[in-house]
Amino acid sequence: MNLRNGMPCHLHPTSALYGMGYSPDYVVYHELIMTAKEYMQCVTAVDGTWLAELGPMFFSVKDSVGARKEKRDKTENNKVAMEEEMKEASEKLKEREALKSNAIISPRNRIATPGRKTPSSQRRTPFRFGL
Repeated sequence: MNLRNGMPCHLHPTSALYGMGYSPDYVVYHELIMTAKEYMQCVTAVDGTWLAELGPMFFSVKDSVGARKEKRDKTENNKVAMEEEMKEASEKLKEREALKSNAIISPRNRIATPGRKTPSSQRRTPFRFGL
């Protein structure tokens, strides 16, 4: 069967693949002869994955049902593992923030500002100018 348009095609009796005893799954042909049936001539057997590699706009390889299920299960397990890692990372981040906020600030760690008694009291205008 022709994959592009779905027309049934047969191997021509003069073709080398005709005498093998079985027909390959995928073939590429050069000529199509119209008689009572459509016959392919100048035929070459190919692997289905070759078609997907060389003509991805026309062909694709679909996985079997078991392979699709395994792939879906694997992605689901990866998703769960990533969510657990994110929870652990956010908990560690919260612990670090809690340790930073609960840290006791000693007088040695304060920033000294010359001319001021407390760091939070700021004057808008200079005192020496009398403004």
